Amino acid sequence: MIIPELSAFFQHRGEISRLAPMYDEYYRLNDKPFQLTPDQRFFFDSQIHNRAMAYLRYGLTQGEGFVVITGGTGTGKTMLVRALFNDLKDRNIIAAQLVTTQVEPEDMLRMVCASFGLAHEGKNKATLLNNLARIARTCFADGNNFLLVVDEAQNLPERSIEELRMLANFQVEGRSLFQSFLLGQDELWKTLEKPHMEQLRQRVIASCQLRPLTEEETKGYIDYRLKLVGWNGDPVLEDGLLAGIFAFTDGVPRRINTLCDRLFLYGCIEEKHALDPDDLGVVQMDLQRELGHIQRSLEKTAVEKPANLNTRQHYTEVKLANGNKSGPSDDRTAVCNITGVVAWAASR
Repeated sequence: MIIPELSAFFQHRGEISRLAPMYDEYYRLNDKPFQLTPDQRFFFDSQIHNRAMAYLRYGLTQGEGFVVITGGTGTGKTMLVRALFNDLKDRNIIAAQLVTTQVEPEDMLRMVCASFGLAHEGKNKATLLNNLARIARTCFADGNNFLLVVDEAQNLPERSIEELRMLANFQVEGRSLFQSFLLGQDELWKTLEKPHMEQLRQRVIASCQLRPLTEEETKGYIDYRLKLVGWNGDPVLEDGLLAGIFAFTDGVPRRINTLCDRLFLYGCIEEKHALDPDDLGVVQMDLQRELGHIQRSLEKTAVEKPANLNTRQHYTEVKLANGNKSGPSDDRTAVCNITGVVAWAASR
């Protein structure tokens, strides 16, 4: 089911993207500095992100237990994972990542097996566990450790989290064969703090809660991303612009990316080589208008939506329906923009 208003919005944005050049070309940048897809090249070492990465690296040196990283929507958890996996290239670690939804225990084991390239279709729980234990022991004998990184872990049912704890029981010579990093939104701890999760909590060797960037960090974040793609001062960022970006985004990295991406696109379309708070005000009004339009559309269709179609699935259908249409590749700009707006709306 596609929301008519959103479909019309996609069509409108697609027309704009076909008429306008990409702003990275206009401003002679090597790449888009504010893309929404996490790219480890753009990992910004803020104080809190530096601490979280240090805990993850410490976890790797220990080779056992759980490391838990939590944070609100858009604070950089997935970026941490990408940066971490980039670090693993020179280590004797076999790593896999799960991005979870509501996964029941046996399905969780199947997903873990699939992530490590093991047979899982039609296998019962005992066979799945035996296969995991066997390959883990083989890898351990070769000097390798198994690491499972679970993103969006707040969605896991408690019994599925318990299955992850059971994997930590696989040991050889007193050393754990499996290590798990759990990354999720803040409500993950609401599950882990329950009395019957005591055994798992005792295995947590480090944890960190991500927070938004400070105003100074926001300025550094924007400057870092721009310089990484060869920005030479075009466009000029006038006084007050960066402070305004921080005020509107609250220092949340994903919101910063969404706003700055739209701001640079506006500058390109208007052929501006200096961006000031007035330009930011225009883009802010556009975003706020779109947020209100989307919210009204979602409220309008909430009653009509089938009970088994959740909001995340609904967004996915809208994105796929428009992302797969025929037309110039620049149509992807519209998909990225609307995806960012939806993500922003979900985090407000």
